Amino acid sequence: MAHRAEPKIIRKYVPKDTEATGAKKPLNKLTVTILSLGVLAGAYGVAFGVPDQIAQLWGNAQVESAAAPQGASMGPRGQSRSTTVVLAPLEKRAYTLVLRTVGSAVSLRRANVIATEAGEVVQAAPHANKLIEKGDVILRLDDRTERLDLEIAQANRDQAQATVSRYRGLRNNGNAVVTDVALSEAEVALRLAEANVGLAEVALEDRTILAPISGRLGLSDIHVGDRLSTGDAIVTIDDSTTLLATFEVPERSIGLLAEGKPVFVSTPTYVGRIFEGSVTAFDSRLDSVTRSATVEAEIDNSEGLLLSGMTFTTRMTEETDPLPVVPATAITWDSTGAGIWIEDNGQVSRVSVTIRYRDGNQVWVETDAPDGSQIVTEGAAKLREGSKVGTAQSKE
Repeated sequence: MAHRAEPKIIRKYVPKDTEATGAKKPLNKLTVTILSLGVLAGAYGVAFGVPDQIAQLWGNAQVESAAAPQGASMGPRGQSRSTTVVLAPLEKRAYTLVLRTVGSAVSLRRANVIATEAGEVVQAAPHANKLIEKGDVILRLDDRTERLDLEIAQANRDQAQATVSRYRGLRNNGNAVVTDVALSEAEVALRLAEANVGLAEVALEDRTILAPISGRLGLSDIHVGDRLSTGDAIVTIDDSTTLLATFEVPERSIGLLAEGKPVFVSTPTYVGRIFEGSVTAFDSRLDSVTRSATVEAEIDNSEGLLLSGMTFTTRMTEETDPLPVVPATAITWDSTGAGIWIEDNGQVSRVSVTIRYRDGNQVWVETDAPDGSQIVTEGAAKLREGSKVGTAQSKE
């Protein structure tokens, strides 16, 4: 029996990833690159608009469609409708510069009373915080020796005076016994005696310490029976009717400094109370470490509420020249920096600005936009150069 030939089976190779899913072969690299460039070009057109050269190739209809503001709806025949924004006139206002710093104050007139003589204390200073007048006695030292020296000097003076008087009387009576030389020597002796009296009086006065100024006494630890040496501190006196405040002004605020500039100070001791003063002097150079200048200001304290050594919060203000002021929502940013949108006959154009100051939602700027121009205060983020706009509401 003849053998039948078995049929041959031809198998076609199919990749495993297509056998199960039936998917097509992956795109080649050139196709993927072209598609990626198309996606990027579309994203650029949506974000920044279509370049004029490409728009001219597409025709007027495509230009209008591509130039339509993002988010704007399209009308019949591809025409874009205006973007709804809020407009307000561009106004100028002065900006108030405010400098706040911390400082301390001392009495404008103050004195440290120092012992000029050594000796035992026989009368101590009055109680602290007592108001005294210039010339009041603060302290006395033992002055018995000085009083005796004064009596001796006065006796010598009296004796010299008597001698001169006798010599002059004899000369006036024609007595030739008293010569001119004798009379001259007697007169010199009298002058020396009078000078010795003056020295004794000064020495006696130095044993009594008087107040050099009127003011309020500080604390003193000098008591009766203590022995002082020359140069020992006795007590301090402060005339606090006017305080001298000292504070630092940073380099960026040096322009605020001028003699007579008003200064307002406050202290936690009197919450809500403002004390006024004025700048009297400031340093001619900046500190090399802190980059600040030391300023002195006199503060009126006629009521006597403030004490020397208090810490203050100091405030200085100054108004600038009027500058254009816009809401923060009107500012937009691009590669050229900050800018605002100006509306004119239903279309907008962008004008660059330089931000000078901020205060809450208000921004003071420098710009070439004319005063009174209608600026976009809301909806500015949707606009591009030449966009058509319509107003839903006008803000004064």
